[in-house]
Amino acid sequence: MTQREQNPAATAFDDLHSRHAAGLTRQAYLLTGRPELARWAVERGFRLAWQRWPQVAVDPDPAGWVRAAVYECALTPWQRLLPWLRTARTAQELPPSVGPADRALLTAVLGLPAPYRRMLVLHDGVGLGLYEAATEVEASTPAAAGRLAHARERVVAEACGPGEVVRVRLAALAASLEVAPSAAPQGAAAQAATPAGATPSALPAAASLLRAESERSACRLTRVTFALTGLFALVTLSVAIVAPDRGAPPWQRPLVTAPAASDAPVQPREARLLPEAR
Repeated sequence: MTQREQNPAATAFDDLHSRHAAGLTRQAYLLTGRPELARWAVERGFRLAWQRWPQVAVDPDPAGWVRAAVYECALTPWQRLLPWLRTARTAQELPPSVGPADRALLTAVLGLPAPYRRMLVLHDGVGLGLYEAATEVEASTPAAAGRLAHARERVVAEACGPGEVVRVRLAALAASLEVAPSAAPQGAAAQAATPAGATPSALPAAASLLRAESERSACRLTRVTFALTGLFALVTLSVAIVAPDRGAPPWQRPLVTAPAASDAPVQPREARLLPEAR
């Protein structure tokens, strides 16, 4: 019996990856216009799913959990810091694999703000209902409906086509868009999955490699956490040794109090100056 057959969690994860990795890569491509970013987002989403597999396994929709993670990774704001992770904005930035017929539609979709783009892909591309899409993006149904209507208006105006035709074309792109290979780095798991002398695969790394890389990342994070905790404890101990009086109450000057009153009767000043009577 293989190790995969002995581990039901690994079997379920591998099946989830084999069913949904390709579709999620196409959806991430619609969101970003860059194959490198789409593959990276899917790889990252499945890594997070394996790290939190006890939570994902009992989720009513594990594929939806992974999809939400992939979309978050694809649309995260800090991706603008890296050129190969930036979302394409113009037709010139799109890869040559995008045909002329789909270039105008994809350019119009990429020109939308991220929340509107995500709602349009979920509803018209993936086929989710309005309530399901609003739940996934953590928005109210009226807000989701407003985003969807605004996104449709802009895409229809820029794509120069009827609304229904644009929706059909968008659903077809989400189901059949090809993610071209690229030489951009995709992480240790993707590099290990690439044969020597070949370009990186159009799909994310294999599920088993993703699981292994996810476990290694978790171990590295644990080591870093323990190292930082030990460093903090060492610094605290050093400060306590160098400054032993640190934390002691400050010295206070004692207050000068008046002498205690005597119980003897006080004589008048004149009586004290006169000589004693004989």
